Amino acid sequence: MTELYKLIINGKQVESESGATAQINNPARTNEVVGSLSVGSVEDAKKAIDSAYDSFGGWSETTPRARSQILFRAAELLAQSESEIAEILTREQGKTYPESLNEVRLSSAVFKYYAGLAPTISGRKVDLTDPTEFGLVFKKPIGVTVAIAPWNSPVILMAVKLAPALAAGNTIVAKPASSTPLADLMMCGVVNKAGLPPGVLNIVTGKGSEIGEELVSNKKVSKIAFTGETETGKTVMSIASRGIKRVSLELGGSDPMIVCDDADLDLAIDAALVSRFRNCGQVCMSVKRLYIQKGKYEAFVQRITERIRKITIGDGFAKESKMGPLHSKTQKQKIMGQLSDAVEKGANVIYGGKEPTESGLSQGYFYYPTLVANVDQTSKLIQEEVFGPVLPIFKFSTIKEAIDLANDSPYGLGSSIWTKDLDLAMTAASKIIAGTTWINSFHEPQIDLPFGGLKESGLGKEMSIEGLENYLETKSVVVNSKGKKRAWLD
Repeated sequence: MTELYKLIINGKQVESESGATAQINNPARTNEVVGSLSVGSVEDAKKAIDSAYDSFGGWSETTPRARSQILFRAAELLAQSESEIAEILTREQGKTYPESLNEVRLSSAVFKYYAGLAPTISGRKVDLTDPTEFGLVFKKPIGVTVAIAPWNSPVILMAVKLAPALAAGNTIVAKPASSTPLADLMMCGVVNKAGLPPGVLNIVTGKGSEIGEELVSNKKVSKIAFTGETETGKTVMSIASRGIKRVSLELGGSDPMIVCDDADLDLAIDAALVSRFRNCGQVCMSVKRLYIQKGKYEAFVQRITERIRKITIGDGFAKESKMGPLHSKTQKQKIMGQLSDAVEKGANVIYGGKEPTESGLSQGYFYYPTLVANVDQTSKLIQEEVFGPVLPIFKFSTIKEAIDLANDSPYGLGSSIWTKDLDLAMTAASKIIAGTTWINSFHEPQIDLPFGGLKESGLGKEMSIEGLENYLETKSVVVNSKGKKRAWLD
Protein backbone atom coordinates (compact mmCIF):
# COMPACT_ATOMS: atom_id res chain seq x y z
CA MET A 1 0.00 0.00 0.00
CA THR A 2 1.46 3.37 -1.02
CA GLU A 3 1.77 6.35 1.29
CA LEU A 4 -1.09 8.87 1.21
CA TYR A 5 0.22 12.40 0.71
CA LYS A 6 -2.06 15.00 2.31
CA LEU A 7 -2.79 18.69 1.91
CA ILE A 8 -1.10 21.18 4.24
CA ILE A 9 -3.52 23.72 5.69
CA ASN A 10 -2.87 25.87 8.77
CA GLY A 11 0.31 23.95 9.56
CA LYS A 12 -1.36 20.53 9.56
CA GLN A 13 -1.47 17.64 7.12
CA VAL A 14 -5.13 17.06 6.33
CA GLU A 15 -7.16 14.97 3.93
CA SER A 16 -9.40 16.71 1.44
CA GLU A 17 -12.96 17.63 2.38
CA SER A 18 -14.35 15.34 -0.30
CA GLY A 19 -12.14 12.40 0.60
CA ALA A 20 -11.12 12.10 -3.05
CA THR A 21 -7.75 10.53 -3.78
CA ALA A 22 -5.60 9.98 -6.87
CA GLN A 23 -2.58 7.91 -7.84
CA ILE A 24 0.62 9.28 -9.31
CA ASN A 25 2.31 6.99 -11.82
CA ASN A 26 5.90 6.77 -13.04
CA PRO A 27 6.19 7.95 -16.69
CA ALA A 28 9.13 5.57 -17.20
CA ARG A 29 7.01 2.60 -16.11
CA THR A 30 3.41 3.66 -16.37
CA ASN A 31 2.14 0.66 -14.38
CA GLU A 32 4.18 1.70 -11.33
CA VAL A 33 2.34 3.74 -8.69
CA VAL A 34 4.62 6.32 -7.08
CA GLY A 35 2.16 7.45 -4.42
CA SER A 36 -1.40 8.34 -3.57
CA LEU A 37 -2.63 11.75 -2.52
CA SER A 38 -5.66 13.58 -1.29
CA VAL A 39 -7.19 15.66 -4.08
CA GLY A 40 -8.26 19.10 -2.98
CA SER A 41 -11.62 20.67 -3.73
CA VAL A 42 -12.91 24.23 -3.91
CA GLU A 43 -13.72 23.99 -0.21
CA ASP A 44 -10.14 23.00 0.56
CA ALA A 45 -8.88 25.92 -1.50
CA LYS A 46 -11.11 28.30 0.47
CA LYS A 47 -9.83 26.89 3.77
CA ALA A 48 -6.22 27.30 2.68
CA ILE A 49 -6.86 30.89 1.58
CA ASP A 50 -8.62 31.67 4.87
CA SER A 51 -5.68 30.21 6.76
CA ALA A 52 -3.18 32.31 4.82
CA TYR A 53 -5.35 35.41 5.23
CA ASP A 54 -5.69 34.96 9.00
CA SER A 55 -1.96 34.43 9.48
CA PHE A 56 -0.89 37.39 7.32
CA GLY A 57 -1.11 40.02 10.04
CA GLY A 58 1.30 38.27 12.40
CA TRP A 59 3.75 37.11 9.74
CA SER A 60 3.89 40.45 7.92
CA GLU A 61 4.82 42.19 11.16
CA THR A 62 7.83 39.98 11.83
CA THR A 63 11.12 41.66 11.16
CA PRO A 64 12.94 40.92 7.90
CA ARG A 65 15.83 39.56 9.96
CA ALA A 66 13.55 37.10 11.74
CA ARG A 67 12.16 35.94 8.39
CA SER A 68 15.72 35.63 7.13
CA GLN A 69 16.66 33.24 9.91
CA ILE A 70 13.70 30.97 9.09
CA LEU A 71 14.57 30.94 5.39
CA PHE A 72 18.21 30.09 6.14
CA ARG A 73 16.93 27.18 8.22
CA ALA A 74 14.61 26.13 5.37
CA ALA A 75 17.57 26.08 2.97
CA GLU A 76 19.50 23.92 5.42
CA LEU A 77 16.62 21.46 5.85
CA LEU A 78 16.10 21.21 2.10
CA ALA A 79 19.78 20.38 1.68
CA GLN A 80 19.43 17.65 4.30
CA SER A 81 16.38 16.22 2.49
CA GLU A 82 17.72 16.57 -1.06
CA SER A 83 18.10 12.87 -1.86
CA GLU A 84 14.61 12.01 -0.60
CA ILE A 85 12.94 14.83 -2.54
CA ALA A 86 15.00 14.13 -5.67
CA GLU A 87 14.02 10.47 -5.63
CA ILE A 88 10.31 11.29 -5.52
CA LEU A 89 10.80 13.92 -8.23
CA THR A 90 12.41 11.43 -10.61
CA ARG A 91 9.74 8.83 -9.97
CA GLU A 92 6.78 11.16 -10.55
CA GLN A 93 8.21 13.41 -13.27
CA GLY A 94 10.60 11.12 -15.17
CA LYS A 95 13.80 13.20 -15.35
CA THR A 96 17.09 11.56 -14.47
CA TYR A 97 18.09 11.43 -10.82
CA PRO A 98 21.12 13.74 -11.31
CA GLU A 99 18.78 16.30 -12.91
CA SER A 100 16.38 16.00 -9.97
CA LEU A 101 19.19 16.33 -7.46
CA ASN A 102 20.45 19.48 -9.17
CA GLU A 103 16.93 20.90 -9.11
CA VAL A 104 16.53 20.36 -5.38
CA ARG A 105 19.98 21.79 -4.69
CA LEU A 106 19.15 24.88 -6.74
CA SER A 107 15.93 25.24 -4.75
CA SER A 108 17.89 25.18 -1.50
CA ALA A 109 20.22 27.83 -2.94
CA VAL A 110 17.20 29.99 -3.85
CA PHE A 111 15.96 29.91 -0.24
CA LYS A 112 19.44 30.82 0.98
CA TYR A 113 19.65 33.69 -1.54
CA TYR A 114 16.36 35.26 -0.43
CA ALA A 115 17.23 34.66 3.22
CA GLY A 116 20.19 36.93 2.57
CA LEU A 117 18.07 39.52 0.77
CA ALA A 118 15.30 39.70 3.38
CA PRO A 119 17.17 42.06 5.77
CA THR A 120 17.87 44.45 2.87
CA ILE A 121 14.18 45.30 2.47
CA SER A 122 13.92 48.96 3.34
CA GLY A 123 12.28 52.23 2.39
CA ARG A 124 13.76 55.71 2.10
CA LYS A 125 13.29 59.32 3.15
CA VAL A 126 12.72 61.92 0.42
CA ASP A 127 13.17 65.67 0.83
CA LEU A 128 10.25 67.55 -0.76
CA THR A 129 9.95 71.05 -2.22
CA ASP A 130 8.28 72.40 0.91
CA PRO A 131 11.00 72.49 3.62
CA THR A 132 8.39 71.79 6.31
CA GLU A 133 7.54 68.43 4.73
CA PHE A 134 9.33 65.24 3.89
CA GLY A 135 8.30 61.98 2.28
CA LEU A 136 8.75 58.37 3.35
CA VAL A 137 8.67 55.41 0.98
CA PHE A 138 7.71 52.10 2.57
CA LYS A 139 8.07 48.59 1.15
CA LYS A 140 5.27 46.38 2.42
CA PRO A 141 4.21 42.78 1.74
CA ILE A 142 1.27 42.42 -0.63
CA GLY A 143 -0.84 39.88 1.27
CA VAL A 144 -1.99 36.37 0.39
CA THR A 145 -0.06 34.98 -2.58
CA VAL A 146 -1.12 32.02 -4.71
CA ALA A 147 1.85 30.16 -6.20
CA ILE A 148 1.07 27.84 -9.12
CA ALA A 149 3.87 25.60 -10.41
CA PRO A 150 4.04 23.36 -13.51
CA TRP A 151 5.00 19.71 -13.86
CA ASN A 152 8.28 19.98 -15.78
CA SER A 153 10.48 21.39 -12.96
CA PRO A 154 8.03 21.53 -10.08
CA VAL A 155 10.44 21.97 -7.17
CA ILE A 156 12.57 24.85 -8.42
CA LEU A 157 9.63 26.62 -10.08
CA MET A 158 7.77 26.49 -6.78
CA ALA A 159 10.84 27.53 -4.77
CA VAL A 160 11.37 30.72 -6.81
CA LYS A 161 7.87 31.76 -5.76
CA LEU A 162 7.86 30.64 -2.14
CA ALA A 163 11.24 32.03 -1.06
CA PRO A 164 10.83 35.67 -2.16
CA ALA A 165 7.17 35.76 -1.10
CA LEU A 166 8.09 34.59 2.40
CA ALA A 167 11.12 36.89 2.58
CA ALA A 168 8.85 39.85 1.80
CA GLY A 169 6.37 38.88 4.54
CA ASN A 170 3.55 37.43 2.46
CA THR A 171 1.56 34.29 3.21
CA ILE A 172 1.06 31.61 0.59
CA VAL A 173 -1.28 29.04 -0.89
CA ALA A 174 0.79 26.77 -3.14
CA LYS A 175 -0.83 24.76 -5.91
CA PRO A 176 1.40 22.10 -7.54
CA ALA A 177 0.70 20.52 -10.90
CA SER A 178 -1.79 17.67 -10.58
CA SER A 179 0.63 15.17 -12.14
CA THR A 180 3.70 16.14 -10.04
CA PRO A 181 2.44 17.12 -6.58
CA LEU A 182 4.49 14.81 -4.38
CA ALA A 183 7.89 16.53 -4.44
CA ASP A 184 6.23 19.92 -3.87
CA LEU A 185 4.22 18.56 -0.96
CA MET A 186 7.43 17.20 0.51
CA MET A 187 9.28 20.49 -0.03
CA CYS A 188 6.53 22.55 1.59
CA GLY A 189 6.49 20.19 4.55
CA VAL A 190 10.24 20.67 4.98
CA VAL A 191 9.99 24.46 4.71
CA ASN A 192 7.23 24.56 7.32
CA LYS A 193 9.52 22.70 9.73
CA ALA A 194 11.96 25.60 9.54
CA GLY A 195 9.76 27.55 11.94
CA LEU A 196 6.98 29.13 9.89
CA PRO A 197 3.89 29.95 11.96
CA PRO A 198 0.83 27.82 11.10
CA GLY A 199 -1.02 29.07 8.04
CA VAL A 200 1.85 31.03 6.51
CA LEU A 201 2.54 28.31 3.92
CA ASN A 202 -0.32 26.10 2.77
CA ILE A 203 -0.45 23.68 -0.16
CA VAL A 204 -3.56 22.40 -1.93
CA THR A 205 -3.58 19.76 -4.65
CA GLY A 206 -6.17 19.33 -7.38
CA LYS A 207 -6.85 20.04 -11.02
CA GLY A 208 -6.55 23.63 -12.13
CA SER A 209 -9.84 23.30 -13.98
CA GLU A 210 -11.57 22.53 -10.67
CA ILE A 211 -9.90 24.73 -8.04
CA GLY A 212 -7.95 27.21 -10.16
CA GLU A 213 -10.64 29.87 -10.49
CA GLU A 214 -11.24 29.91 -6.74
CA LEU A 215 -7.53 30.36 -6.07
CA VAL A 216 -7.19 33.18 -8.60
CA SER A 217 -10.49 35.01 -8.03
CA ASN A 218 -10.92 34.78 -4.24
CA LYS A 219 -11.16 38.30 -2.78
CA LYS A 220 -8.66 37.47 -0.02
CA VAL A 221 -5.93 36.73 -2.56
CA SER A 222 -3.78 39.73 -3.54
CA LYS A 223 -1.11 38.21 -5.78
CA ILE A 224 -0.84 35.28 -8.21
CA ALA A 225 2.48 33.86 -9.40
CA PHE A 226 1.97 31.38 -12.24
CA THR A 227 4.34 29.29 -14.34
CA GLY A 228 2.90 27.22 -17.13
CA GLU A 229 1.51 27.11 -20.63
CA THR A 230 0.77 30.44 -22.32
CA GLU A 231 -2.94 29.93 -22.96
CA THR A 232 -3.51 28.99 -19.31
CA GLY A 233 -1.53 32.07 -18.30
CA LYS A 234 -3.86 34.24 -20.36
CA THR A 235 -6.83 32.73 -18.50
CA VAL A 236 -5.17 33.38 -15.14
CA MET A 237 -4.50 36.98 -16.12
CA SER A 238 -8.06 37.47 -17.31
CA ILE A 239 -9.60 36.15 -14.09
CA ALA A 240 -7.16 38.10 -11.91
CA SER A 241 -7.95 41.32 -13.78
CA ARG A 242 -11.48 41.30 -12.38
CA GLY A 243 -10.03 42.08 -8.96
CA ILE A 244 -7.02 44.09 -10.21
CA LYS A 245 -4.75 41.52 -8.54
CA ARG A 246 -0.98 41.53 -8.86
CA VAL A 247 0.12 38.90 -11.40
CA SER A 248 3.46 37.52 -12.52
CA LEU A 249 3.52 35.00 -15.37
CA GLU A 250 6.38 32.81 -16.57
CA LEU A 251 5.03 31.18 -19.72
CA GLY A 252 6.16 29.35 -22.84
CA GLY A 253 9.29 29.82 -24.88
CA SER A 254 10.79 28.99 -28.25
CA ASP A 255 14.38 30.00 -27.62
CA PRO A 256 16.63 30.58 -30.64
CA MET A 257 20.35 29.75 -30.63
CA ILE A 258 22.45 31.56 -33.25
CA VAL A 259 25.87 30.08 -34.09
CA CYS A 260 28.16 32.24 -36.25
CA ASP A 261 31.00 31.02 -38.47
CA ASP A 262 33.66 32.13 -35.97
CA ALA A 263 32.06 30.39 -32.97
CA ASP A 264 33.74 27.63 -30.96
CA LEU A 265 31.77 24.67 -32.33
CA ASP A 266 32.65 22.29 -29.50
CA LEU A 267 31.26 24.65 -26.88
CA ALA A 268 28.21 25.49 -28.99
CA ILE A 269 27.39 21.83 -29.66
CA ASP A 270 27.75 20.95 -25.97
CA ALA A 271 25.37 23.79 -25.06
CA ALA A 272 22.82 22.86 -27.71
CA LEU A 273 22.77 19.22 -26.61
CA VAL A 274 22.40 19.86 -22.91
CA SER A 275 19.95 22.69 -23.32
CA ARG A 276 17.67 20.90 -25.79
CA PHE A 277 17.69 17.35 -24.41
CA ARG A 278 17.90 17.72 -20.63
CA ASN A 279 14.63 16.78 -18.96
CA CYS A 280 13.69 15.23 -22.32
CA GLY A 281 13.38 18.71 -23.83
CA GLN A 282 10.70 19.75 -21.34
CA VAL A 283 12.26 23.04 -20.28
CA CYS A 284 10.75 26.45 -21.04
CA MET A 285 14.13 28.06 -21.71
CA SER A 286 15.78 25.22 -23.61
CA VAL A 287 17.10 25.74 -27.15
CA LYS A 288 14.17 25.08 -29.45
CA ARG A 289 15.45 26.60 -32.72
CA LEU A 290 19.06 26.25 -33.86
CA TYR A 291 20.41 28.70 -36.48
CA ILE A 292 23.86 27.91 -37.95
CA GLN A 293 25.74 30.26 -40.31
CA LYS A 294 26.31 28.67 -43.71
CA GLY A 295 30.11 28.39 -43.42
CA LYS A 296 29.84 25.98 -40.45
CA TYR A 297 26.45 24.42 -41.15
CA GLU A 298 27.57 21.09 -42.66
CA ALA A 299 30.25 20.51 -40.03
CA PHE A 300 27.83 21.43 -37.22
CA VAL A 301 25.12 19.06 -38.49
CA GLN A 302 27.55 16.18 -38.83
CA ARG A 303 29.08 16.62 -35.40
CA ILE A 304 25.88 17.23 -33.47
CA THR A 305 24.23 14.22 -35.13
CA GLU A 306 27.10 12.01 -33.98
CA ARG A 307 26.64 13.29 -30.44
CA ILE A 308 22.86 12.84 -30.48
CA ARG A 309 23.28 9.20 -31.48
CA LYS A 310 25.19 8.63 -28.25
CA ILE A 311 22.45 9.93 -25.93
CA THR A 312 21.26 6.98 -23.85
CA ILE A 313 17.58 7.07 -22.97
CA GLY A 314 16.13 5.10 -20.10
CA ASP A 315 14.80 5.08 -16.57
CA GLY A 316 15.90 8.11 -14.59
CA PHE A 317 17.64 5.98 -11.96
CA ALA A 318 19.79 4.02 -14.44
CA LYS A 319 23.38 5.30 -14.26
CA GLU A 320 23.80 5.19 -18.03
CA SER A 321 20.64 7.21 -18.71
CA LYS A 322 21.20 10.71 -20.05
CA MET A 323 17.56 11.36 -20.96
CA GLY A 324 14.40 10.07 -19.31
CA PRO A 325 10.90 9.78 -20.76
CA LEU A 326 8.42 12.43 -21.72
CA HIS A 327 6.18 13.18 -18.78
CA SER A 328 2.87 11.97 -20.15
CA LYS A 329 1.06 10.36 -23.04
CA THR A 330 -0.39 13.76 -23.90
CA GLN A 331 3.08 15.28 -24.20
CA LYS A 332 4.25 12.41 -26.38
CA GLN A 333 1.29 12.72 -28.73
CA LYS A 334 1.74 16.49 -28.99
CA ILE A 335 5.43 16.19 -29.92
CA MET A 336 4.67 13.54 -32.52
CA GLY A 337 1.94 15.76 -33.99
CA GLN A 338 4.23 18.79 -34.19
CA LEU A 339 6.93 16.76 -35.94
CA SER A 340 4.40 15.20 -38.32
CA ASP A 341 3.15 18.68 -39.27
CA ALA A 342 6.70 19.78 -40.08
CA VAL A 343 7.40 16.69 -42.21
CA GLU A 344 4.16 17.24 -44.13
CA LYS A 345 5.43 20.76 -44.93
CA GLY A 346 8.74 19.50 -46.31
CA ALA A 347 11.01 18.94 -43.30
CA ASN A 348 13.35 15.97 -43.19
CA VAL A 349 14.36 14.07 -40.08
CA ILE A 350 18.13 13.76 -39.80
CA TYR A 351 18.01 11.53 -36.73
CA GLY A 352 15.35 10.15 -34.39
CA GLY A 353 11.71 10.95 -34.93
CA LYS A 354 10.39 7.71 -33.50
CA GLU A 355 9.62 5.75 -30.37
CA PRO A 356 12.09 3.17 -29.05
CA THR A 357 11.09 -0.49 -29.22
CA GLU A 358 13.77 -1.89 -26.89
CA SER A 359 12.69 -4.04 -23.97
CA GLY A 360 11.94 -1.93 -20.92
CA LEU A 361 11.39 1.30 -22.84
CA SER A 362 8.10 0.46 -24.49
CA GLN A 363 6.38 0.61 -21.08
CA GLY A 364 7.09 4.33 -20.68
CA TYR A 365 6.68 7.57 -22.61
CA PHE A 366 10.13 7.44 -24.23
CA TYR A 367 11.06 9.14 -27.49
CA TYR A 368 14.35 9.34 -29.34
CA PRO A 369 16.21 12.66 -29.37
CA THR A 370 15.45 14.12 -32.78
CA LEU A 371 17.20 16.50 -35.19
CA VAL A 372 15.20 17.87 -38.11
CA ALA A 373 16.11 20.20 -41.02
CA ASN A 374 14.32 22.20 -43.73
CA VAL A 375 11.50 23.15 -41.39
CA ASP A 376 8.98 25.59 -42.80
CA GLN A 377 8.73 28.80 -40.77
CA THR A 378 4.94 28.40 -40.53
CA SER A 379 5.09 24.88 -39.07
CA LYS A 380 4.09 24.03 -35.52
CA LEU A 381 7.71 23.22 -34.66
CA ILE A 382 8.46 26.93 -35.06
CA GLN A 383 5.28 28.77 -34.14
CA GLU A 384 4.38 26.65 -31.10
CA GLU A 385 6.36 25.79 -28.01
CA VAL A 386 7.99 22.39 -28.53
CA PHE A 387 8.11 20.68 -25.14
CA GLY A 388 10.05 17.57 -26.04
CA PRO A 389 13.34 16.28 -27.52
CA VAL A 390 12.95 17.62 -31.07
CA LEU A 391 15.45 20.18 -32.39
CA PRO A 392 14.94 21.98 -35.72
CA ILE A 393 18.15 23.26 -37.34
CA PHE A 394 18.46 26.04 -39.94
CA LYS A 395 21.13 27.63 -42.14
CA PHE A 396 21.53 31.41 -42.34
CA SER A 397 23.74 33.78 -44.31
CA THR A 398 23.77 37.15 -42.49
CA ILE A 399 23.29 38.02 -38.83
CA LYS A 400 20.33 40.20 -39.78
CA GLU A 401 18.65 37.19 -41.36
CA ALA A 402 19.25 35.13 -38.22
CA ILE A 403 17.87 37.83 -35.92
CA ASP A 404 14.79 38.30 -38.10
CA LEU A 405 14.12 34.54 -37.96
CA ALA A 406 14.77 34.45 -34.22
CA ASN A 407 12.22 37.21 -33.67
CA ASP A 408 9.59 35.60 -35.91
CA SER A 409 7.88 33.91 -32.98
CA PRO A 410 5.10 34.78 -30.55
CA TYR A 411 7.53 34.02 -27.71
CA GLY A 412 10.40 35.96 -26.21
CA LEU A 413 11.83 34.06 -23.25
CA GLY A 414 15.51 33.21 -23.80
CA SER A 415 18.04 33.28 -26.62
CA SER A 416 21.77 32.91 -27.26
CA ILE A 417 24.39 33.95 -29.78
CA TRP A 418 27.74 32.27 -30.30
CA THR A 419 30.56 34.33 -31.82
CA LYS A 420 34.04 35.63 -30.98
CA ASP A 421 33.04 39.10 -32.21
CA LEU A 422 31.88 40.87 -29.04
CA ASP A 423 30.59 43.92 -30.91
CA LEU A 424 28.45 41.67 -33.11
CA ALA A 425 27.24 39.76 -30.06
CA MET A 426 26.21 42.89 -28.17
CA THR A 427 24.42 44.28 -31.22
CA ALA A 428 22.52 41.01 -31.66
CA ALA A 429 21.67 40.88 -27.95
CA SER A 430 20.09 44.33 -28.20
CA LYS A 431 18.00 43.35 -31.22
CA ILE A 432 16.81 39.86 -30.24
CA ILE A 433 13.42 40.17 -28.54
CA ALA A 434 13.88 38.03 -25.44
CA GLY A 435 14.00 38.43 -21.68
CA THR A 436 17.52 36.94 -21.59
CA THR A 437 20.29 36.59 -24.15
CA TRP A 438 23.31 34.43 -23.38
CA ILE A 439 26.54 35.22 -25.26
CA ASN A 440 28.75 32.14 -25.71
CA SER A 441 27.03 30.75 -22.65
CA PHE A 442 24.62 28.10 -21.56
CA HIS A 443 20.84 28.37 -21.34
CA GLU A 444 20.30 28.23 -17.59
CA PRO A 445 19.03 30.68 -14.96
CA GLN A 446 21.29 32.56 -12.57
CA ILE A 447 19.81 33.33 -9.16
CA ASP A 448 21.39 36.80 -9.17
CA LEU A 449 19.83 37.80 -12.51
CA PRO A 450 16.15 38.49 -13.25
CA PHE A 451 14.50 35.83 -15.38
CA GLY A 452 11.28 36.24 -17.34
CA GLY A 453 9.93 36.68 -20.83
CA LEU A 454 8.64 39.22 -23.30
CA LYS A 455 5.67 38.96 -25.67
CA GLU A 456 3.69 35.77 -24.95
CA SER A 457 6.45 34.39 -22.74
CA GLY A 458 5.23 36.21 -19.69
CA LEU A 459 5.01 39.19 -17.39
CA GLY A 460 7.27 40.08 -14.47
CA LYS A 461 10.55 38.58 -13.29
CA GLU A 462 11.64 35.77 -11.03
CA MET A 463 15.04 35.30 -9.36
CA SER A 464 17.27 38.22 -8.26
CA ILE A 465 16.28 41.40 -6.44
CA GLU A 466 13.57 41.95 -9.06
CA GLY A 467 12.02 38.66 -7.98
CA LEU A 468 11.72 40.02 -4.45
CA GLU A 469 10.18 43.24 -5.72
CA ASN A 470 7.39 41.13 -7.24
CA TYR A 471 6.14 40.50 -3.70
CA LEU A 472 6.37 44.02 -2.28
CA GLU A 473 4.02 46.98 -2.49
CA THR A 474 5.36 50.54 -2.45
CA LYS A 475 3.61 53.06 -0.22
CA SER A 476 4.33 56.80 0.10
CA VAL A 477 3.80 58.79 3.30
CA VAL A 478 4.04 62.60 3.49
CA VAL A 479 4.93 64.11 6.88
CA ASN A 480 4.40 67.80 7.73
CA SER A 481 6.99 68.44 10.42
CA LYS A 482 5.82 71.96 11.41
CA GLY A 483 2.06 71.61 11.34
CA LYS A 484 1.78 74.33 8.70
CA LYS A 485 -1.71 75.77 8.23
CA ARG A 486 -3.15 75.55 4.73
CA ALA A 487 -5.14 78.44 3.37
CA TRP A 488 -8.32 77.69 1.45
CA LEU A 489 -9.33 80.21 -1.20
CA ASP A 490 -7.81 83.11 0.68
